[in-house]
Amino acid sequence: MTSIGVPLNARSRRTRRALLDAARQQLERDGFDALTMASAAEAAGVSRRAGYLHFSSRAELLAALYRHLGETEDLAESLARVWACGTAVDALDEWARHIARAHPRILAVSRAVERSRATDADAARLWDTTMRNWHKGCTRLAEWLQHEGSLAAGWTVTEAADLLWGLMSWDLLERMISDCGWDHTHFGARLAAVFRVILVPAGR
Repeated sequence: MTSIGVPLNARSRRTRRALLDAARQQLERDGFDALTMASAAEAAGVSRRAGYLHFSSRAELLAALYRHLGETEDLAESLARVWACGTAVDALDEWARHIARAHPRILAVSRAVERSRATDADAARLWDTTMRNWHKGCTRLAEWLQHEGSLAAGWTVTEAADLLWGLMSWDLLERMISDCGWDHTHFGARLAAVFRVILVPAGR
């Protein structure tokens, strides 16, 4: 069965939104393994046929869910503030603040995907796509630092991008915010300080 894509009429949009919201809630509550097309349809209060009309597979549902999270949690708007900065060093600070303010909103879903990626092909594909996108952003930022002359001596663009990517770890985020009780603003400021100390020459 071929899915209908993004629907134009209001009723279909409501059904699609209900399926996406149901999928998110189930991932957060029950974990990745519990999510099926049937369970999402049941939780959304629609038939399985209606579910498959909107999403031809669980993989398609998950890909749409990630786009949905980006829209509903304003992730793109948050990230845009990084690239709107006037200097690479300011963008580095904003990158840390973006991680601190945006990533907690998708932590539960992302953790569910992470836990299942070794045993579930859909989770693995979604995880790999997310990590590649993260690394592209880190590389863009590292290249900007180098071009501006703001990358500390001894660092290559590749190494700087790898480090920035590594410090986007869900473990670090969860430990600082959930376990240690840091608020998002404090975590963003401290993460920005770490980035600067390691990657930016003193006095910049």
